[in-house]
Amino acid sequence: MKDKNPISSSEVGTLWLTYQEKTMILRILEYFIEKSDDQQAKNIMGGLWQELSYYVTKIKKIFQEQGIAIPVGFNQEDINLEAPKLYDNGFDIMFVRILKEISMGMYTLNMNMAYQDDVMGIYEGLTSTTQKIYKSSTLYLLEKGTLSLPPKVTMPKSSEFIESKSYLNGFNPFNDKRALNDIELGYLHHGIETNNIGMQLITGFAQCAEDKEVKQYFVKGKELAKKQIKVFGDILLESDVQFSATSGSTVTTSKVAPFSQKLMMFCIYLLNGFGIVGSSFGTIFSLRKDLSMKTALIAKDIYFFADEGVKIMIKNGWLEEPPQMEDRPNLIKE
Repeated sequence: MKDKNPISSSEVGTLWLTYQEKTMILRILEYFIEKSDDQQAKNIMGGLWQELSYYVTKIKKIFQEQGIAIPVGFNQEDINLEAPKLYDNGFDIMFVRILKEISMGMYTLNMNMAYQDDVMGIYEGLTSTTQKIYKSSTLYLLEKGTLSLPPKVTMPKSSEFIESKSYLNGFNPFNDKRALNDIELGYLHHGIETNNIGMQLITGFAQCAEDKEVKQYFVKGKELAKKQIKVFGDILLESDVQFSATSGSTVTTSKVAPFSQKLMMFCIYLLNGFGIVGSSFGTIFSLRKDLSMKTALIAKDIYFFADEGVKIMIKNGWLEEPPQMEDRPNLIKE
């Protein structure tokens, strides 16, 4: 029976996308928990699985009450628990941490498009879960020595204002570029850290993908991650900042896919969106023109890579269609 007060189109859309994301993450967690030999890591992932499963059930209940078709999402057909380890050395928690970074931004956006109490309650609860797991994952990785801290700098002793437009320079090779500010340093560090994990992830996907086109797509993604690491690393070196990112993981030699190609492609689709947003952040808040241009070009590369991935997913019937409004022109024609 439909609710007398139906949820809005934006709430249908955000809940639908949240269902896709969470069912994907549940499958990934199930595999990582099965293969983990570290009890502390299992506890972090197990706690996250329980909480996400609870909210997936709540979303499903809202859909049923509102007469909305429940999405297919990702189920047991998308996971192979018998597959050998594809990643080692703490990759599971490093990847969980990245997923929680993405989730924090998504829930803020989703909350801004929610109007009903029960829908807002879902995003409120998911936000609390995400912040808790992000913190425990970060502390775990620091304790294990698999997470590199951002570069240390001299602490400012006074407040200053920018006095010249030369602060924005960076293109002219004959002019000295100013030192990186702390905002730019933080963005560059984060870019190297996330692309390093992304490169490990997609290397494993490329290793076990069955379809030739999908395998080539993953290889292209690996090269794109390497390119971004090099661009960010070169900028740091130009400013006499040495950065050594801990790999945080080892891709094993297994060629047995733990996940369906549909799930792996959707996972990269999700990370591409995060990459575009991250590059946009770097473009806006970098006050050196050369940095803004380089991050804008990276965003362009990610966009075209993501577009290629969407086409592959559509071609193979792997991209579920989001709910949409009525096609009025066609209804009138009929």
